[in-house]
Amino acid sequence: MDKKKSSRRVYDADFRSDVLKMVFSGRSVVDVAASLGIRENLIHKWKSRYKETTGSSALKSPGSETPIVSVEEYERMKVRLREVEQERDILKKALGIFSRTT
Repeated sequence: MDKKKSSRRVYDADFRSDVLKMVFSGRSVVDVAASLGIRENLIHKWKSRYKETTGSSALKSPGSETPIVSVEEYERMKVRLREVEQERDILKKALGIFSRTT
């Protein structure tokens, strides 16, 4: 019987960092996985590893020991993003109301 050795792709830190940035910017894991052709569970694993290490090893600048974004800064940006999205939604509704013709 011939057994094929399954080849696992190895993704470098920069690629993992870019994937996590996409997910943290608001894109769904399903969307990111589909667009990049990687498994969803792999992204979930990277995401949980990032949360466990609070970013100390998952999102480092290339050749640097410091994270690209601190956890506090990330949380602050998430809150601000939600606020801006709410403002946008309100403006969209207002535009719809005021642009109706009678």
